[in-house]
Amino acid sequence: MLHEMLTREIGRSGIKASAIGLGTWAIGGWMWGGTDESRSIDAIRASIDAGVSLIDTAPAYGQGLAEEIVGKAIAGRRDEVVLATKCGLVWHTQKGNHFFDYDGKPVHRYLGRDAIVYEVEQSLKRLGTDYIDHYITHWQDPTTPVEETMEALELLKSQGKIRSIGASNTSADDVSAYVAAGQLDAIQEEYSMVKRDIETTLVPFCLENRVSVLSYSSLALGLLTGKIGPDRVFSGDDQRKDNPRFSLENRQKVARLMEAIDPIAGAHGATKAQVVIAWTLQQPGITFSLCGARSPEQAVENAEAGRLRLSEAELETISKAAEVHLTQLAA
Repeated sequence: MLHEMLTREIGRSGIKASAIGLGTWAIGGWMWGGTDESRSIDAIRASIDAGVSLIDTAPAYGQGLAEEIVGKAIAGRRDEVVLATKCGLVWHTQKGNHFFDYDGKPVHRYLGRDAIVYEVEQSLKRLGTDYIDHYITHWQDPTTPVEETMEALELLKSQGKIRSIGASNTSADDVSAYVAAGQLDAIQEEYSMVKRDIETTLVPFCLENRVSVLSYSSLALGLLTGKIGPDRVFSGDDQRKDNPRFSLENRQKVARLMEAIDPIAGAHGATKAQVVIAWTLQQPGITFSLCGARSPEQAVENAEAGRLRLSEAELETISKAAEVHLTQLAA
């Protein structure tokens, strides 16, 4: 039986969004083998049609490309969307901490007030909106005090340009510093059946302080969809090509996990990927699950996971199978 789309509040912001969010890293094309704009726009619109309100993007996804595509897709539908984007990975200045090069040009982690004020205007322009519902520091900048970053974000909030504040790719110390400096509503971290470290490092503090957790890579870059078998070949700039997590041995282990999930998926008339996403959302402290999609079909499949509720017994079966088959998975 399918339920209503699960909705949850982002921290203490009063903003409610679908527990399933659409992640748009792949839509930017960078590290995903290119992009197809019209198909991406269709995927975003199909997500909204299927009840997904949370759309997560970032300037770094294709250096503005993903934000522009999201902007085109939500034109005329802004009120149906809870829009999240990010700041802190910059290429307009070389302040901060060098992080990587993109097309031979340096990208820095920088969360100084001057950059945040500049970045938000660029994002608003690309997204075709005058406010961002949830504004997230993308990667942490060791050269700027969290107090300065928070002051800039609180200023944007008072101006109505952003409605809530988040931080991504954090340590426990980062999260404590944000909470001490102002109202942090959410963190955004990698979390999936194959990467569960935040359960002990970050989730307890977040639960205590009413900070939501937006999990990304819930399907571990596609590894947990049940569609990437041991025979799949990756090519081009696809980041999975040389990723040890996608080793043949790992994919064989995941295939055995999928066999255990299969009967549960069958009982719900769901796909294995939907069961994995539903399991993620029912873990303590995990508030939202961001799922990438580059086609309308993928978008709708992910959205339906927000209508799935697993029983305690099913959750236990899945967790036990993950324990057996996913131990010593190469990371």
